[in-house]
Order: sequence, then C-alpha cells, then structure tokens
Amino acid sequence: MDDLHYGTRNKRGDWAPKAHLELPPIWRRPFSLPKVLAWLPEYLYPWNAFHMATALLWWFFVVPDVETLKTLSWGWALWLYAVNAAAIFLFYGSVELFWYVRRKQGTRFKYNGKFPADQPSDVFWFRSQNIDNFLRSFFISIPLWTLVEVLFLHAFAAGYVPWLAWEDHWVWLIVLTLLAPAIHEVHFFCIHRLIHVPILYRWIHSVHHNSVNPSPWSSLSMHPVEGFLYHAVAFWHLILPSNPMLAMFQLHLAGFGAVNGHIGFDKLELTEDTALGSHAYAHYLHHKYFEVNYGGDGLIPLDKWFGYFHDGSKEGEAQMQARFEKKKARMNARATRT
Repeated sequence: MDDLHYGTRNKRGDWAPKAHLELPPIWRRPFSLPKVLAWLPEYLYPWNAFHMATALLWWFFVVPDVETLKTLSWGWALWLYAVNAAAIFLFYGSVELFWYVRRKQGTRFKYNGKFPADQPSDVFWFRSQNIDNFLRSFFISIPLWTLVEVLFLHAFAAGYVPWLAWEDHWVWLIVLTLLAPAIHEVHFFCIHRLIHVPILYRWIHSVHHNSVNPSPWSSLSMHPVEGFLYHAVAFWHLILPSNPMLAMFQLHLAGFGAVNGHIGFDKLELTEDTALGSHAYAHYLHHKYFEVNYGGDGLIPLDKWFGYFHDGSKEGEAQMQARFEKKKARMNARATRT
C-alpha cells in the first residue's frame, strides 16, 4: 500500500496521518444519530470484540472451577501466569516478529522512521530496548496482571463481593459490558496523569517513557507500581455489582489492549489491499511529547476537557506549545520567588 495516500513523511522518515484525531461522534456537536450509529461497529470491532473473545476463552477453558478458586494456592496462580505469558508472547511476539524483526512492511505507516533495535541506549538493560521491554513485561507486569486476576477471581468465588448471574441481571451486565472500555479510559487517564506528577514520574513512570519510540514489547514495560495500578482497573468490578467474566474482560482490555498504543504503525498491512487500523496515534503522540493525550482514544474525552488533547494537527501543536510556555513561565516565577 502507498502510505503517502494516507499521510505525509518528513525528512527524518517519520510518517503522520493526514486525518487528525477526532472525538467519537457521541461528543461532537451538533449531535448526529446517524454518525453515532455508523461509529458503533468500529467501537465494537475488531479490538473490543477481540478482547471479549479472549476473555471468554479464559473463562471457559483456562480459569479453574469455583471450588478451586475459593482457596488461594500457587498451583492455579502459576497456571494463570503461564497462560497469560504464553498468550502475550504469541500475540505481542507475532507483531514484533513480522513488523519489527522481519520488517515485512518496512516503514510504511510507521510513525517513527527508525526501529528500536537500531538505537542502542544506556537507559535500557543490555542497552537494548527490545530486551529491556521484554524482560520487564514477563518478569514484572505479567506477574502483576496475574496477581490482580487471582485476587478478583478469589474474591468472587469466596463470596467477598456479589456475583451477579447473567440470567437474573442480563440487562445491567450487558450495559456494564458496553461501558467497560469507558471504565478503562477513565481509570487509565487518572493513574496516568497521577504518575506524571514530577516525583512519581521520576521514580515510576520514566521507566515506561524510556521507550520514546515504542514497539509491541514496550506495551507492558513498566515499573512495578505502574504495572499494578494499570491492571487494577479490573478491581472496579469488585466495587460495581458485576460478574467475574466481565472483570476478566476488563483485565484483557488492559493487558492485551496495551499493544494498541505501542504498535508504532498506523496500519498493519495484512494483504496488499487490506490493512488493520491500530488506533495507536493518540498514544504515540503521548510518547513523543510526554504531556499530551494521557487517556486513550477519547471515548471519555478527559484530555479534551482538561486541555491535554493533541489531535496531530498544526493547531494542536500550537496549543501544546502555548501550554508548555505557560508552564515554563510558572516554573521560572516559582524559582525566582524561591
């Protein structure tokens, strides 16, 4: 595919889409019901449908029976970790293999024209972003993902929280299913903005931001505190009346869904004429500029409401620079008073 039909490439080889980021039509004014209805299939498919499919696979074929879940034990916890790690290795690893190792697509649709493997740096273990990100994912974040999973499964099975049955509460549970991506968006924005507070950024979030040019293995490369807070989104289903299968869906939106913002390509070419949209641009801009787009795709437009939204346009760039200048002026004034 010719990516220049869809975007532009600068002198450094970085590609950017022509189309600017837009909020979902539910937030646009004037409100248009036809546009909302046209957007719904995109909301559901392919990514949210994929995460629901994996959650169902886990629930019916991976998660132990309720009697087993009532007792905490290393046996079933390690089983869940093994499955989670294997699934991430296959899912993330396949994208890494084809698009970053074999480079089957070259740099077509790639936001940053360079590949992490070609940029060794002392900020990474073994001076390799790929090795660093891989090890942090499998020995820090996926164990914490599994810890969250073990805790909410045990809580439901042991009766510490209500377990709503589908046959009795199907309307509410369907609504909650549809709201799960919105819960993820709000949770992610809140913890993400929190760990950008300077002292927390320095000690926690800077680990993730070392990957300025993210790749799939960067998705779960986090400090342990961030790794736990990120996956703890599933605990919302211990507060809201819910079902453990929906908590699993919420967890998979975080665990498997993290790759969306770190693929590094706007589109993944599946065939000569078919490409899969990644929805990665908003989060790529965050990795590029650090202080924009703390949330996701704007499903709940908290970035817009708080003035952090960058849509990839020249106007968005100007607004960001103006905000940076105001911040710099405040810091200089504070330093002068001190």
